[in-house]
Amino acid sequence: MISKETKSEVVTIRITSETKERMEKLAQATNRSKAFLLGEAISSYLDVNEWQVKAIQEGLEEARNPNAKWTSQEDLEAKYAED
Repeated sequence: MISKETKSEVVTIRITSETKERMEKLAQATNRSKAFLLGEAISSYLDVNEWQVKAIQEGLEEARNPNAKWTSQEDLEAKYAED
């Protein structure tokens, strides 16, 4: 969430007419500014994607470890096969 104490920056983006219309309707329905909605949307997007990229990078680092343990597809299928 964007704090009022945080200095804001101006950013220009291009969106479709449909997205702009949806944003305007939501801004009106929630009594929020379009700038507020866009700031919240971008912040949420970054939170999710930064977490995901970090998790992928950690997984790759773990997989590249020379001591990494691997399990074959066949072993996994046998272990989780339905009885």
